[in-house]
Amino acid sequence: MQTTTPTPPRHARNELGRFLRSRRESIRPEALGLPEGGRRRTPGLRRDEVAELADISVDWYIRLEQGRPVRPSRQTVDAIARALRLDMVETAHLYALSGISPPLDSTDETVPPTVQRMTDRLTQPAYVTNKLGDVLHWNLAADALFGFGDFADADRNVFIGMFLRPASRKLFGTGWESEAKRMLAEFRPIHDVNAADPRFVKLTGRLQAESPLFAKWWGQHGIKVGGAGRKTLYPPGGGRTKYEYVALQVIENPALKTIIYYAV
Repeated sequence: MQTTTPTPPRHARNELGRFLRSRRESIRPEALGLPEGGRRRTPGLRRDEVAELADISVDWYIRLEQGRPVRPSRQTVDAIARALRLDMVETAHLYALSGISPPLDSTDETVPPTVQRMTDRLTQPAYVTNKLGDVLHWNLAADALFGFGDFADADRNVFIGMFLRPASRKLFGTGWESEAKRMLAEFRPIHDVNAADPRFVKLTGRLQAESPLFAKWWGQHGIKVGGAGRKTLYPPGGGRTKYEYVALQVIENPALKTIIYYAV
């Protein structure tokens, strides 16, 4: 089985094996339409049944459960997750133990209702994005500052807004260039582990085609860890305001983060 993913370290392989076994043993065969058969040495599914459901070889699956130094492909991880009926959190854990970055899907476009309500109740500008930089939810203060409601649905993305929307030059003033470079450097490592995602391909392709500066700086491969910071903005109503901001990961969906601004 060919794959380009690295072999997980020994401790992760052992945890992977224990995790797979725990989930295999927690499934009742009849729940999947499988006969209970005669006596089973262990509860739940047998290894050969999981392998058959995942359409992989029994030997390959046994190696995974035994913590052997094999390198599961993304397709194999997906197949096993489906076979074991793993939920979103369990699947993400399976990816992590396998040493593979989980792909983005539609789940990273749904903001939990509790996060929406919290964002709406804040008087400070706040909004929620996914890893792609799509702005999924925002409050009134954020709309007044960034004008998210004026974007077309397909353009409501922080990178499109920064590089392709003239109003961003006025909003960030003389700090526009340094802020744009910071954003790209924080986005680069996220992009590179999701480079095969068609949405990332489409976004970066569009930005490189429509923004010469994006294309130039993107080619420099700047890397930076994201988080909190300060910036000076020039709101549409006039004046100048200094802000501190913080990016908080959404626990219910780690692919999302909430960005909150505080005037200082």
